[in-house]
Parts: sequence; C-alpha cells; structure tokens
Amino acid sequence: MFKQLPSSVTITEVGPRDGFQNVKTFIPTADKIAIIEGLIAAGLKKFELTSFVSPKAIPQLADAAAVCQTILAKYGDQIQGSALVPNLRGAQSAWDAGIREVACVISVSPSHNRANINRTHDESIADLAKMLESLPGMTVRVDLATAFACPFEGWVQPEAVGALAKRIDQLGVKKMVLADTIGVATPDRVYALSTYMRQNFPNVDLALHLHDTRGMGLSNTLAGLMAGITTFETSIAGLGGCPFAPGAAGNTATEDMVNMMRDMNIATGVSREKLIDVISLVGEKVDAPINSHLAKAKLYECLN
Repeated sequence: MFKQLPSSVTITEVGPRDGFQNVKTFIPTADKIAIIEGLIAAGLKKFELTSFVSPKAIPQLADAAAVCQTILAKYGDQIQGSALVPNLRGAQSAWDAGIREVACVISVSPSHNRANINRTHDESIADLAKMLESLPGMTVRVDLATAFACPFEGWVQPEAVGALAKRIDQLGVKKMVLADTIGVATPDRVYALSTYMRQNFPNVDLALHLHDTRGMGLSNTLAGLMAGITTFETSIAGLGGCPFAPGAAGNTATEDMVNMMRDMNIATGVSREKLIDVISLVGEKVDAPINSHLAKAKLYECLN
C-alpha cells in the first residue's frame, strides 16, 4: 500500500504569513525575524515570509518589507522566500522588497472569492494576467482556496477546481496550491483531487495546503503523498486560519509533518529537535495557542 511513497518531500513554511496574520497582538518585527531565523536553523529552505496587503486590513503584517529585506539580505542565498499578494500593487511592493516569487489567492468557490478578496473569477483572472504582464521577472503561483469545500457553498468537486485551474494554466502559471481552507477535507477527497489534478495538469507543480480543523491534517497529507504530491505548506506550532472561513483552525503543524516524515523514512532536511526549540520561542513571543501534537508529546529516545 505504501510502496510508492516518495523518498523526500519539500516543506514550505507559511507560519510567518498564514500563522501570524490572525494574531491580534502585534508581534515585534525583531521577534518575527528571530522565529524565522530559528526555522532556517532547523533546516527549512522555503518560506512564505509575509503578505503585502494594506496595513489597515492586516495590521500584523504592516512590517512586510522590513521582514523580507532583513531575511533576504542575510539568508537570500540559503532560502527561497515568497510572499502573498492581493494585487499588482502588492506584487510591486514585494518586488521592491527583494521578493521574486509571490502567491495569489483565487477561491474555487465564487462566494468565498467574493468574501475573501471581493472579486469575481473573471476579475481575479484579469488581475492575474495584468500581474504576469507587468512583472515578467516574478514567479507567480496561485493558491486555489476552498479547493475541497467552502464554508458558504459546501463540498467542491474536482471538475470545478480543474475548470478554474485551466484558465490559470492558460496564462502560463505553472505553480498551484490546493488549499483545504477550512480544514474539512478527508483522505479520499484529497487523494481524488490530487490524482485528478496530476493527471489533467502534468506540467504544473502542485502543492497541498492543509488546515487541521478536524484533526485530519496528517491523514490528508498521507493521502496526498499516495497520490504523488511531494510539496506541502505547513505552519510552525500549527498557527493559522482564515478570517473569511468561519471556524477554520490553523495549518498542519510543521513539526508534526516533519515528525511523521522522519518516522516514515521520508527526508525533509529539517531537524525535528530544532523545531521543538522554535516552538518554545513561538510560545514566548506570539500571543496565540500552540496547536501541534509534537509540542505536547514525549519523545522516546529508544525511537530515535
């Protein structure tokens, strides 16, 4: 059953963006940088460092440029840093801060797309095309939010994801993320959609972004692995959530993901023990609950 699992996977740490954005108490810039540096020391190489959005919309990320400039100046030759942007203006700000890859969110559910970014699908596609034309040197990936289910419309079918993905693919975008935005996906649905997308979009690099609202994050990760997905977005300490997805919990915890992969002999390049040190730092600096299993579990030396 597990013979076809990959020998290694890539983890993109989204805690500095998805994890921090819902924290109401402002996290000082120096503390954000210290947490990111701890994650780099643990071996993580790919990051979503922040989001270039209006400070009025998300005050927590008002220091986006400072965070990116500081991290890239010091670690730019060691990591791949990206940022989430809502529009061309945000993408231009990201470029000016040294970012060369951005993520744009388009929800498969029209209702959620309207609630989240106040756009129709046609408007989102037009904005994406304008961004690609205006910043030809920028790598753009698209996060397909509500790829499994929508808090307003219910379950989402693979064909609906495919129809939107086709429009994005036709613009030349070759990186897409399948996001379980509200954390209600089940392994069968993750396997089905991952398989469908790999079959229909063989030239697109696919990743999974799985929230852990119902405790299914790791189970869904395994289903993705079995379907051939090898890139996963996670958040340190299980931080995260979506302000326009009522009831959604944080992302699958980075440390839980690394722990599972480690014990399955799937390489991540990330130190479980060093991540535990970062969890302690997050507990000190971030006014949010720690939502990971590993943070509460005993490590048995005989199992190392």
